[in-house]
Amino acid sequence: MDTTETTEVTKALVRRPSPRLAEGLVTHIERSAIDLELAERQWQGYVDALHSQGWETIEVEPAPDCPDSVFVEDAVVVYGRTAVITRPGADARKPETEGAEKAVAALGYDIKRIEAPGTLDGGDVLKFGGTVWVGLGGRTNEEGVRQLREHLAAEAAETIGVPLTKVLHLKSAVTALPDGTVVGYEPLVDDPGVWDSFLAVPEESGAHVVLLGGNRILMAADAPRSAELFRSRGYEVTTVDISEYEKLEGCVTCLSVRLRGCPS
Repeated sequence: MDTTETTEVTKALVRRPSPRLAEGLVTHIERSAIDLELAERQWQGYVDALHSQGWETIEVEPAPDCPDSVFVEDAVVVYGRTAVITRPGADARKPETEGAEKAVAALGYDIKRIEAPGTLDGGDVLKFGGTVWVGLGGRTNEEGVRQLREHLAAEAAETIGVPLTKVLHLKSAVTALPDGTVVGYEPLVDDPGVWDSFLAVPEESGAHVVLLGGNRILMAADAPRSAELFRSRGYEVTTVDISEYEKLEGCVTCLSVRLRGCPS
């Protein structure tokens, strides 16, 4: 949710689900059965929703041996013309970054990398209005934040670490609306006071929005009261069913990398 560019978002990276999706990691919830065929249909529905809103999707090469690879957001952080290749906090996910790096390199981004002993998952990174908040306490460590801060200094971004203990990633707890209001399901937010403008939502998945440009947002279909709240604030809401990914602690933000200021 980087709003450093004035041009409207038109491209997003996506990655097809692995046939081993059901083996994906879970940390804060109990494991439940995954319907792979349904997950594949839901992924296509997500991509179709982006297309219907005028977005072009670019497929990162599949990683069939990486169960969590569909959550492409964790592999790379894009800000302005810089693409930071992450170093995931879970060892099983480290191979996911290779394909993501190829994709952003082909698009002409300036490539930076998180190196050991730093760890960083892209899902821990919330970007808005020149500020980058990074969740600390799960998959991302202090050294990862330090390196990200260094890499984004040329983009004039302010990078701030924030506490994270109740969910897998920061963007499992909070995201931001187009006006900069941070939205979250309060029982899962460590400190709402981190943000000057915070809006509590009535459903957990109501805390996850993808900005589609202008007043348009994308969110999960299982948060109707949150969707109504957003509509009452003047937003045009598109909903998608991602129930199989929610079983793996995924949300709408995890399934794509939205590109701004794409060099190519």
